[in-house]
Amino acid sequence: MQDIAIKRYRKRPIVIEAVLTTQWNLQRVAEWCNGWVVPDWGGSEYLRIPTREGVMTAEIGDFVIKGTANEFYPCKGDVFDQIYEEVGDDD
Repeated sequence: MQDIAIKRYRKRPIVIEAVLTTQWNLQRVAEWCNGWVVPDWGGSEYLRIPTREGVMTAEIGDFVIKGTANEFYPCKGDVFDQIYEEVGDDD
């Protein structure tokens, strides 16, 4: 069996745009990411977002991220907090 060269990599520091979804801004976020709001049987709503991998769902409390290629995708709030930190307007 041939050896493999395992290397270590760091994620490039890039600045992204993101919005935290709330019950008050869901329609505006849908307009921003070309998604649509869907009512839930429990009385709340969620957001459907077209992505490169297909249509994905964002719930209240999730972030919607605009990536470097102008693509949109949802991210759970706790995961977002582990990966991203807020930057100023100058960054």
